[in-house]
Amino acid sequence: MELKNAVAGTLESGDIMIQIGPGEGLRVELQSSVEAQFGRQIKEVIEETLKGLGISDAYVKATDKGALDCTIRARVTAAAVRSTGVDVWK
Repeated sequence: MELKNAVAGTLESGDIMIQIGPGEGLRVELQSSVEAQFGRQIKEVIEETLKGLGISDAYVKATDKGALDCTIRARVTAAAVRSTGVDVWK
């Protein structure tokens, strides 16, 4: 699946900004004030969401501001839809 650069989310408190683009393999770069406590969980949610959408090759930069798992999934899905052009909500 071909990816182009796309963004979803904001830098507001309780949100996460997801930037996605082409890459080899799945690489997630995370910046978060709670990375020590929740970094592994945040990365797992991002990776599981992308794999569920059939994306296995991507570079993702995530800037977390305290987002819950449901928000992370929604932002990753929105960024993936914008990146691939494939609407998963139909």
